[in-house]
This record gives sequence, C-alpha cells and structure tokens, in this order.
Amino acid sequence: MENITCACGHLNPYGTKLCEKCGRPLTEEEKQNKVVDMRYDGTAIRSKTYNKTIIDKIWNFFSSVKVGISLIIITLVAASIGTILPQEIYVNAPDVSKPAYYEKVYGWFGKVYNQLGLSDLYSTWWFQILVGMLAVSIIVASLDRGIPLYKSLKNQRVKRHESFLKRQRIVAEGQVENAEETLNKVEKKMKEMKYNVRRDGSALLAERGRFSRYGPYINHVGLIIFLTGVMLRLVPGFYVDESIWIREGEIRAVSGMDGYFIENRKFILETHDNKPQGEQVKQGVNVVAKNFQTDITLYKQPKDAIPGDIDNLEKVKDYSIRVNHPLKEAGFALYQMNYRQDDLKQMNFNLVNKATEESLGTIEIDLTNPKKEYDLGNGASVQLLVYTPDFDGFENGAPQTKSSSPVNPAFIFKMTTPETPNGETSFVAIRQTMEPLGETKYQMKFAGVETLNVSNFTVRKDRTIPILFVGGIIFMIGVAIGSYWNHRRLWLQVEPDGRVIMAAHVNKNMFSMKKDLDAVAEFANLPQYTDQLDKIAEDEASTSSGNKKGEGDNTL
Repeated sequence: MENITCACGHLNPYGTKLCEKCGRPLTEEEKQNKVVDMRYDGTAIRSKTYNKTIIDKIWNFFSSVKVGISLIIITLVAASIGTILPQEIYVNAPDVSKPAYYEKVYGWFGKVYNQLGLSDLYSTWWFQILVGMLAVSIIVASLDRGIPLYKSLKNQRVKRHESFLKRQRIVAEGQVENAEETLNKVEKKMKEMKYNVRRDGSALLAERGRFSRYGPYINHVGLIIFLTGVMLRLVPGFYVDESIWIREGEIRAVSGMDGYFIENRKFILETHDNKPQGEQVKQGVNVVAKNFQTDITLYKQPKDAIPGDIDNLEKVKDYSIRVNHPLKEAGFALYQMNYRQDDLKQMNFNLVNKATEESLGTIEIDLTNPKKEYDLGNGASVQLLVYTPDFDGFENGAPQTKSSSPVNPAFIFKMTTPETPNGETSFVAIRQTMEPLGETKYQMKFAGVETLNVSNFTVRKDRTIPILFVGGIIFMIGVAIGSYWNHRRLWLQVEPDGRVIMAAHVNKNMFSMKKDLDAVAEFANLPQYTDQLDKIAEDEASTSSGNKKGEGDNTL
C-alpha cells in the first residue's frame, strides 16, 4: 500500500492518521474530530490497517483487545473449575486407584469430574493450548501497539502545525510582549518542574513521564514470562511433584530423582498426652500427633549403573525427615506428608490336615515380595499360584485387586503332600476360604501376622519458581508505572504573525497537568488556557436545551 504524502511533503506509512512531522490530520475521519486522538500519536497500527491476507486476519484476531479479554476470562473460569476438587497430584490414596478414589470420596460427581479429565486439568492439552493462545495474544497485542508508539514518541518533532496544536484538549492562544523572553521563562519553569525541554527556533516542547506510556507493555512482558514458567512445568526436568509410600526396612527408587534411592530405617510418631474430650470424642479422635518423622538413608547409584540396580549404591546421607523439615538434595526436596501404622508386612499359614489337625509346617509370606513356592520338607510343599494384595472380588472367575498395597490380601494355593501328590487347590482370603476344585484334605490355616509402619513422602522440584517470581515482579512494576505516573506534554509555539499558541496533553490525570499549567502560565504571563472537552460538553448541553425549548414551542 502506498505511503501518504502530507502537505508538508513528509511521506507517512499507510494507515497514519497524523503526519509524523507536522501533525496535520491525514484522514477525513481525523479531520472531523474536534480533539485529536493521541493514544498512539496518530501512528499506523498494523491491525487497524491491513486485513487482506490470512496472516493479516490471524494477526488481527490475536491483537484484538476483546479476544485477549475473552481468553483471560475463559482461562480463569477453566482454572477455577480445577479447584472444585483436589487435583490428582495432591491425592494420597495408595489403597485405591485415582478414579476409584474420586468416586469413593465424592460420589457420582467425583466420578464424572475424573472422567472428564478435570482432576488433572492443568496438564491437559486443551488447557495448555488455552494458555498458549493467551500468551500469543499478549505478544501480538504488545508488538502491534507498542512498537508504533515507541517510534512515534522517539521521533516526535518540536514544531507542529497549528491544526495539531489547536486540536489538543488544552489550548491557549494570544499575544505576548516578548516572544523570546516568554519561551525562556517557560523553559526555565518547566525544567524546575523536572520536565525535559527541547527547543527548535520559536517552538518549545516540554515533556515529563514518557516512561509511563510503557507501563501496560511492561505488564505484558511480566505476564509472558509468567505464562512461560507455567508452560515449562510440562517440560521434563523443570517440575517434579511425585508421591511415594515406603515401608519400614524397604529401599525404593525416589520418583522423579533418577539414580537416587531411599531407605526407610524407622518411623517415629510422638503424640500429645492430652486426653481427648468434647468435640474430639464426638469425631472419634483418640490421639493427636505432636510429631511424626522418618529416619531415612539416601543413596545414589554410581555412574554407568543399570537403572534399578541396588547392589552397589553409594550412601549420600542419613536424615530425619519431619513435617516442614524436608530433605534437600540436588535441587529436590522430600517432604513427610502422611503415614500409616500397622500395615501388613507378613502373613503366616500352617499346612494342616483337616481331619487330624496335624500341621505339616508353616510358611511365611512376605506380602511385598512373596515366593512362588515354599518347601516344607518330607514331600510337602505349597505353591503360590495367584496373589492379590487388595482383593476386590472375582471377574470371569479370576480374583481382582484394587491396588498394589497389601490391604486385603488373598491367595490361591496349590498344596502338595505325600497323600496328595497331584496337589489340591484352595483360595484363602481374610475370613474367607474356598475350594474351587472340590473338597480338599488339607487347608492353609492362618497362623499369625506381622505389621510395620509406612511413610508417605512428596518429592518436589520446581525450577520454574524463579521464572514465575521474575514474571510477577515485572508485572507489578508495570502496574505501578501505569497507575502512579502519567505522560505530560506542553507545546509552546510562536507563529510568524506574532501569535503564541500553547497546547498540552496528558494521557491520564488531567488535574496534574492543569496544576503545572497554572504554575507556568502565572510565571511566564501566558494566555488563559481552555479545556476543549469542557467546551464541547457545554455546547452539547446548550444544543440539547435549545432543541427541547423548540419542541415546547411547537407544542404550544
């Protein structure tokens, strides 16, 4: 598109409303305005100028303020939906699966909430796309308006055409005895009030607080950095929030910490000595925990070790993890979050003759690592065909488990004795014994149980916190700049016929500008200024009053 040539001879980019050099209006629409629009000093805004190619349409879509506000509202509504029920990363339910947990605790609503993916909302593809679109909208809107504004303010001229000055909101016009002396006095006074003053012959431009115009764009930079930090949480290595349960005496790999292992040496629970009473009794509270901690040992695999190999672990440190006293290592933090007491560790069974009650021996089943076969000697053995740690009934004739934790263990044994060389099959669960292949001569009789404590840790690492912090600080700086400072400008120009024209503009808080104008007008004996918006309002009120009076005369 062709450039626009102003009457002063300056070539302006297509879409410019005010000549960059002299300030004359370049469009018919701008010529009709009684007060000039100074939001971007009349410069060409891409989204307001081009709308032909597909790139133009995409650019214009994301640069729209309405689209930006809509994306913000949609994002906030979506994020608020994710707070109705706890997100999955905050659910510690080792005994049941996550879907079963939501249905068990929150009923049908929890089930639907989980099925719709709202229980892990902030990691869903559509929420990340929404955040990405918001970031693109902020970037495009900033470039679309910020760059033209910066160029316009940087290259603004001191001398302006009379039509530009007279169409400012604040205007004064009159004669002065000595133009040069008036210009010098205005320059001196404006500098005393911390204005930056430039002179060009018989013209003067005093400016203060230009940086305040960039407040919204500093906001945008802060938001972009903040949203970048949010999206980086999906990048491996930037954000870890895992939960692990470790039984006493167990060594397990630390989720999210590649190459690190943790051993639960001992769990300690300290309770208050107070006797439960009142509301505590009603709620069934027996004891109140004063402190619970886990004494652990942290190990690390040597370099080039096979993942999962625990034979040659290198000890890193011993530590007691307590509430609000996490173990910190390699940028990770392990927090003590929960515990369970008296978890099943081992179950013992006797192989017994049902008729004589004679025992052929005892087997000890480690519920976390059971053997496939137990040899009792003298031709007797027990084979473990099926083990379900958390028995949840049968499906198609096969026993099912709800979780991998030994909460409600059940077994299918094959018992072999000298009397039954082909073996007998028995299903054994807590308070339940079945003989699916017919009556047996021998049975597995419960002989005892061993328990232990289990500690729950949360493993966290968040490399995005500095990014989020920097983004938040920059955003608040932009808010402060845009809220508490304003951009003030005063033009004073002596025309060839001896007239003096003064004009002023401020992007907000006109009271502050008028206060400065009163001071400089009194000091330099300038003509009385007029607020054209007040004059326009008076004219409109007068016209409206005249129309009503005319209507009344016609009625009479």
